[in-house]
Amino acid sequence: MPPKKKLIPVRSSAHEYAVVFGKGILRRAAEEILPLGRFSSVHVVSSPKVWRSVGKSIRHGLALANIRAVHLVKDDEAAKNLHTVEHLARSLSRSGADRKCLFVAVGGGVVGDMAGFVAATYLRGVVLVHVPTTLIAQVDSALGGKTGVNLPEGKNLVGAFYPPRRVLADPDVLATLPPRHFRGGLAEVIKYGIIGDPKLFVFLEKNFAAVLRRAPGALEYIIPRCVEIKARIVSKDERETGLREILNFGHTFGHALESLTRYRRYQHGEAVAWGMMAAALLGHEAGLTSADDASRIVSLVRRLGPLPPWPRVPANAIIAAMRSDKKTRSGKLRFVLTPRIGKARSYDDIPLDLVERVLHFAPQLATCSGSRNA
Repeated sequence: MPPKKKLIPVRSSAHEYAVVFGKGILRRAAEEILPLGRFSSVHVVSSPKVWRSVGKSIRHGLALANIRAVHLVKDDEAAKNLHTVEHLARSLSRSGADRKCLFVAVGGGVVGDMAGFVAATYLRGVVLVHVPTTLIAQVDSALGGKTGVNLPEGKNLVGAFYPPRRVLADPDVLATLPPRHFRGGLAEVIKYGIIGDPKLFVFLEKNFAAVLRRAPGALEYIIPRCVEIKARIVSKDERETGLREILNFGHTFGHALESLTRYRRYQHGEAVAWGMMAAALLGHEAGLTSADDASRIVSLVRRLGPLPPWPRVPANAIIAAMRSDKKTRSGKLRFVLTPRIGKARSYDDIPLDLVERVLHFAPQLATCSGSRNA
């Protein structure tokens, strides 16, 4: 009996595609990509550790799809750069990838971002399928068409919008995900409750212990719900000209923390966790977020567990890093803030002294972080 699945459509200017969610869906991956057409060959990109964990399952699921080569790259944020992109593109060329090949990205957000950028630019574009193997990739980075790599000056400054033709999200692959990686992904899940669904936020408040245990029922609720929220947003604003900016709640702070620490201290979700607490405090200081909502946000984020510490750098260095953020317009910092849980919007008129005040208190926001077993 085939596994139960849920198809969530996503619209883009290039084509409509589906996120296919279901337990055990990877066992029939070849059948799921069959409607995309015939391909001259299949090229898989992954990381060594991910491939050791799920490679056998992927090969079995794609047994009918003629895998020509598996290309392995490092999947840490520090490796998400143009040097790795060149390495991957040359590996494709040497293995005979042509314009009729299929590129399958198997891994987390870093692999997906790099593979997506290579798919967009190699031979001016080849068909891409995402197989996200981390929580953060399943709920966020594998859909929406954003691809890119980092520069020393900032995160994701080189990239392209290039939607996949299909996303295959199987919660079974999360069973072996290290706790730290899983908790980092939960930061993005919390984000979706803050920006788009107060019921999801309440579910997390009431059921966080079950979510941390990766209870199947909890995962089967939160993952599709986050996908539905993102699908709705990116279908309305693919190119991030307005509404899509709300997906960056916590990211202006978070990206600055990542770049200042050279992408070596934080996983992306951990930096976003810090950023969401800082954004909640900034929203309160600006008179936009109630004290109760700011407190609920900080409290829920703390339940993720201990975070790598806030860097010991002056506020002006963090502000300078923020000015490299893609949302900055004419030198003005833009922040995504929440007037109430379930709603968010961008603001470019936040006084700098409020930002400096938040940066002064931000290192203390996680001092009462909950236990890892919370």
